Amino acid sequence: MRKIILTYGLISGTIVSALIFSTIPLWRQGIITFDNGEIAGYTTMVISLSMIFFGVRSCRDYHFKGSIGFWQSVKIGMLITLIASVMYALAWEISIPAIAPDFTERIWQNYLDKAKSESADVEAYNATVTQVEQWKEWYKNPLLRFVITMTEILPVGIVITFISAALLRKKAALPVQESN
Repeated sequence: MRKIILTYGLISGTIVSALIFSTIPLWRQGIITFDNGEIAGYTTMVISLSMIFFGVRSCRDYHFKGSIGFWQSVKIGMLITLIASVMYALAWEISIPAIAPDFTERIWQNYLDKAKSESADVEAYNATVTQVEQWKEWYKNPLLRFVITMTEILPVGIVITFISAALLRKKAALPVQESN
């Protein structure tokens, strides 16, 4: 079972890491923007974290004789999610400084520009500026930045884990194919 968890976690992490590295050039070319970037980012997470379903199914079929409890599935899915999430955060830590060192500064500026255009109140805008300055300071801490990055992907993995656990607890959901 550990081998399956590790295998599917590494596959999921490799997919999401590769997609991070491949989408950064698209961002630099303006194909992915701050307006559509969240859609692109969460789509890559869902694609990679679909391995949770296949990992839980593999454990159910080969270690639990075709039947698995909901909470056992959740445990397996969460371990796969954790492996993929760590790889995602590591890929972020490697790719941003190496490929797009101006990315985070542009994120902050985009946030401020949006706040300025949406806020008629000077005090509200100044409060936003103060908040962004605080975020910038926090983001300089590599450990805190790593944790923040993990919190982007973990909720997606949790949702996919619970969906997979609910679907796969019944033998009728994608039953094992008997070989002749």
